[in-house]
Amino acid sequence: MRVCNSPAFVEFPPGERSRRSPPYRLNWQTTSHLGAEARRRHDREDRNATRHASARGSPPDHPAPLPRVLRWGQSEADLGTADPHYAAATQDRVLVDLIFNGLLRFKPGDGSTFEPDLALEFPKPVVIAGKQVWTFKLRKGVLWHPSDKVPSYELTSEDVAYSLGKSADRARSAYSALYGGMTFHAPDPYTVSVVLDMAVSPNLFYPLVTNYAGGFIMSKRAVEAYGLDGVKTHPVGTGPFILRRYSPKEKVDLAPNPTYFRGRPKLDGIDYRYMADGFSRELGLRGGQLDGIAGTQDEAWVDKMQAVPKILVDIFGVGESTVLYFNQTIRPLSLKPVRQAIAYALNRDEFLALIGKKIAQKIYAPLAPFTIGALTEQEVTSKGLDYKTSLEKARGLLAEAGMPGGFSVDLVTSELGIYKIHYESMQAQLSKIGITVRLRVVDHPSYHALIRKDANPIVIYVAFRPTADIYLRSFYHSASTVVTGAHPDTNFAHYAGVDDLIHDPAGHGRLPRLVREPGVRTGRRAGLRARAQVRPGPVPGHR
Repeated sequence: MRVCNSPAFVEFPPGERSRRSPPYRLNWQTTSHLGAEARRRHDREDRNATRHASARGSPPDHPAPLPRVLRWGQSEADLGTADPHYAAATQDRVLVDLIFNGLLRFKPGDGSTFEPDLALEFPKPVVIAGKQVWTFKLRKGVLWHPSDKVPSYELTSEDVAYSLGKSADRARSAYSALYGGMTFHAPDPYTVSVVLDMAVSPNLFYPLVTNYAGGFIMSKRAVEAYGLDGVKTHPVGTGPFILRRYSPKEKVDLAPNPTYFRGRPKLDGIDYRYMADGFSRELGLRGGQLDGIAGTQDEAWVDKMQAVPKILVDIFGVGESTVLYFNQTIRPLSLKPVRQAIAYALNRDEFLALIGKKIAQKIYAPLAPFTIGALTEQEVTSKGLDYKTSLEKARGLLAEAGMPGGFSVDLVTSELGIYKIHYESMQAQLSKIGITVRLRVVDHPSYHALIRKDANPIVIYVAFRPTADIYLRSFYHSASTVVTGAHPDTNFAHYAGVDDLIHDPAGHGRLPRLVREPGVRTGRRAGLRARAQVRPGPVPGHR
């Protein structure tokens, strides 16, 4: 959910405004489309600057233009990491997308389409010695941001091969599971080859080299100079904005990249503020101290903001899915009847009511309805896999597991509202069958770190992934199992029942339907709902 007090989120070359790009992205718009109120404010400031200049004896005919800085209020308390190969939280994904590029990128305005980014064109795969090879030709003259340890220099294939190799290394990336069976080569300064042990289609390969997660390209010299810990707060990219200053638990200052290969951004900077308290963000927006904020995931709040003059609330996709995962290695969640009891006790309608039907909908399988190949409600219910709420069944299953009186479980939840309200609702719903959930609230970066260390037997996770393949590999492949997997990612259930389907090239078309397989019917996960993104801003007379 995003909110804006000006439709000019980031002033950028024309045509860059996206309404269907991944939900963690700020959208672009040019200065010519600034809202009426924003224009009047700039005009007043310009007149004041002219008067002050005249009082000092300066010529009033050509006053110096005031800096155009976007003031954004983000809904988390602090930066988690600016290393894109570890960025998972929303506040981090938004930031790294402004700093880095990929070989390809999601086309602005259409999150289902790719186009070249650092690469000049789409590669055509060939098979050499039984392996699939994708060869990219790089743009020439692309420069890395200057930093205090590494001066600006030209991007070459050495950087790209190094960066993709980092993405594939579990010791240096959270997304290594997606790059298994790949090697990366730099035959000349402007050519990069990616060699795959197993051939895949463009629709499965392209997302791995886009401006997303492990596909972001990092500077080899910068990573080596700063080290893995240093790049968390000193990112060096090739993108439109340069990180100028990070003030912990306060904000990040971004400066425009004057040498950006698509042209200098029209914004003179971004003031990216960390504000976990939603009321404070709203006050800043209403009072004019902020141009845009990350909103509250609540239909009543959206209705309230829509009634405020000159505030535009924009509901857009692609949305994120909220899914619950059971760690089947920890008792009593290791018992199938217990997992099923929890699934029967939880009510999707209660979770939907937390958000509202304007901006969310119920889902019945891991993949949200907007994902190509996702299961429909009818398909799931026809197989009896929807776990329609039944407290009677839930209590009976707990008795079958030898726990007629229920049990207690300790969980952590993020301070972020979208997580906290779901954990609290689950806590209340499970109390009806005797399960006591003791919650501890932590900041959002800590939540991500703790759940990846198996701190929670039950994990609620809100996520968007660009394709079914990436989603399923990240959350259901055994290699992606947190802590113990070959390439730990987000398999919180420690599930290993569908590796063969994910690896079978002939079965890629069946991947989104793996919920039908017997191993998944035991309630190791339960889809709750999918939500759209929302943003408000001053109304210039049109949407």
